Amino acid sequence: MVRGKVEMKRIENATSRQVTFSKRRNGLLKKGYELSVLCDAEVALIIFSQKGRLYEFSSTNMQKTLERYLEHVREDRGNEIEQHAQHLKHEAALIAKKIELLENSQRKLLGHNLGDCSFQELQETENQLQLSLNNIRARKAQLFKEEMEKLQAKEKFLLEENLRLSEKLQCRLRSSRNAAEKEKEKEIGSYRQSSEVVTELFIGPPTTRN
Repeated sequence: MVRGKVEMKRIENATSRQVTFSKRRNGLLKKGYELSVLCDAEVALIIFSQKGRLYEFSSTNMQKTLERYLEHVREDRGNEIEQHAQHLKHEAALIAKKIELLENSQRKLLGHNLGDCSFQELQETENQLQLSLNNIRARKAQLFKEEMEKLQAKEKFLLEENLRLSEKLQCRLRSSRNAAEKEKEKEIGSYRQSSEVVTELFIGPPTTRN
């Protein structure tokens, strides 16, 4: 009967998981022993169970095998560090060369150390300066345009604000003038009422009082 393919994931059932661990552990230790005998290889196996129990196999001496492994790891890491250091040195040399070229180019652009330059190099330097000058002028013109647009926008805002304040002031003046006229009319009306005299005409002898 052909065995089905086992899915590689954690076995949820604790009993099945323990049975599988025991079988595969023994099989792994057996394979390690066979490999050491058949191929004359130095084999060391270390297994910790889920509960922390240790199982190990060594074809020679476990401690010596571990020391050999650690020494090999240190050598590999030392080689990696050395290779990385060499790579950094190479990168540093390239960066230093680029810096030197940039400094020489900068001195030429400033008009220094031109004695050893050929006509072609001088022409290239002049072209670079002209290109830089064009870029500077373009940027300057752009900044000037942006500043003008800001000032125009500010001027427009101030004019609109001034117009709004003028209209508000005129409205308040009209309101004050109307209120003053109404108050004046009220005072005139009151004055007219108080100044009117009622005159009665009586014909005949004056009456005498007892």
